[in-house]
This record gives sequence, structure tokens and C-alpha cells, in this order.
Amino acid sequence: MLRTAALCLALALPLAAQAQPSPWGPDDTLGALNNLSPEGVRKAAGLVKTGKVYSLAIPTSADAPAYGSRKYTVEITPPPGRPAAPVGANKVTAHDEKVTTSMGIGTQMDGFGHLGIDHTYYNGLKGEDLNQPGGFTKLDFADRPPIVTRGVLIDMARHFGKPRLEAGQAFGRKDLEAAMKAQGVRVGKGDVVLLHTGWMQMLKTDKALYSRSEPGLAEDGAAWLADQGVVAIGADTIALEPLPYVDPQRPFPVHQLLLARRGVHVLENIRTDELVADGAQEFLLVLAQPRFAGTVQVVVNPVAIR
Repeated sequence: MLRTAALCLALALPLAAQAQPSPWGPDDTLGALNNLSPEGVRKAAGLVKTGKVYSLAIPTSADAPAYGSRKYTVEITPPPGRPAAPVGANKVTAHDEKVTTSMGIGTQMDGFGHLGIDHTYYNGLKGEDLNQPGGFTKLDFADRPPIVTRGVLIDMARHFGKPRLEAGQAFGRKDLEAAMKAQGVRVGKGDVVLLHTGWMQMLKTDKALYSRSEPGLAEDGAAWLADQGVVAIGADTIALEPLPYVDPQRPFPVHQLLLARRGVHVLENIRTDELVADGAQEFLLVLAQPRFAGTVQVVVNPVAIR
């Protein structure tokens, strides 16, 4: 009786509130990145027809969109107005820099240590065991492999017949499937999915609004994409999912579902406008993220090649 009651309670809980072991075993830290393969690289390379290269990143700077209180600063040595004396007969001069920043500035990739469920992270790892003075001991970016795979763009703005979706507007599985059917594309194992909402247009008119609200992916849509075996999901928004939250009592449920439960990386502030303008729906995607040890997020520059 107690077991039946516990099962009913578990089924009643929201998807993101349930823990889930990795299908790749108790020692797995890579999650859906295990779905990458040499065969997937070869197939994705076959999508290159024109050789046109797109940077999907915005510049990382003090002006880049940043969630909450995250900041970016640069200090140059020697400082302005105090040039160092040239060195040697050939009069060598140089500059160095010190960057102080959150890794979650501008175009970024969320790691599995970024968001969890009650201090539990991907594959049941506990925050108290991972968060050490030198940074995260697992789930960081030191061991992430490069992502070279097929990228798929799903144009949600086109699906809803708008140049830009509205703040708080959520779209789920049915909308994704309808949009993909209209575009004539599918998603599958090892893919990276990028969602175009048109929201990045707000950076030109209201940066503050862009950084605190957005349309985004609903939980059922995120779960369905994860079921297809995708390795990462990104959008032209600051947090992928709707802001304000669909349920005010449940902040960032899509992040919890993807990062903590399913091992799917999240990409944010992705430039999708050029891909949409060129009708680029599938392409070779290359993401060689920096291998910063101990970090739970990282600034990235994804590249699409058609």
C-alpha cells in the first residue's frame, strides 16, 4: 500500500522534480553528448553545399545581455596613459589583459552543474560533493568533447505568423511538431536544435526587457526533444524557457528537466536571424567550447556551415 502511494505521488510530481539515473551508467557525466558519433559528423558534413559560415554568437562584452547581476570587465596592462618602455633593440611593446566575468554572459552554454533539483545534479551527483574551492570537480567543461554534428533550426516565429513572439509565450511539443512539418525537417539522435523566436530583436529597442522576459520552450516540448536524442537545445533568448514562468511557483523547470534529468545542454543568446534570412534549416554545427576546468557555464561561439 505504501509503495503504491509513493508511486502515485511520484507520477503526480512535475517532470523536473523527479530524479533520474543516466542511461549511460552510474559514472556518466556527459549525458546526451554520448549520442555524438563519427557517423553523425560525416552525415552533418554532407550538408555543406555553399561553404557559407555563420557565427551564431553575439560579442561578449560589458554590453552583452546578462541574466541577473552577472557582469563583464576588462583591465589592460599597462593601464591607459601609462605605456611601458620599449624592450630591446627592436623596441618590443605589448599589452596583456585581465578579464573578470561570469561565464554566463552573452552567448553561452549551460553545463549540468548550473541548475539542479534540491542540490542534486545530473546523474544524482550532489552539489556539496562537486562544489569545491577550485570549482566544480565534475560536470564542468574540462571534459566536454567538441560538438560537431547536425544543427536544425526550428522557426517558431514563422509557425505563429509573427516576426517576434511575445514575452511569456510558451510553445510545446505540438507547436514544435507542426513547425517542423511545415518546414519539412526532423530532429534526431545527436542533433543540436536551435529555436528562432525573433526575441533578439528586442536588443535593439529594449535591452532591459530582453534580459528579464521572453517567449520560450515549454516542459513537454523540452521532454520530447530530449526523447529524440538531441545533445543541446538553444534559442535567441537569454534563458530558453518562458519568462515570466508558466507557473510562478516553479522557476526554470525546463533547465531542471534538460540539465539535471536528461543531460541535454542548454544554449542561450544564439543568433538565429541570419539563418532564418537565408532559409538555413539544417547545417553542419561546430561548437568547440573552451575547456575551462571547474566552470558550470561557458561563453561559446557556435558556428553553422551550409
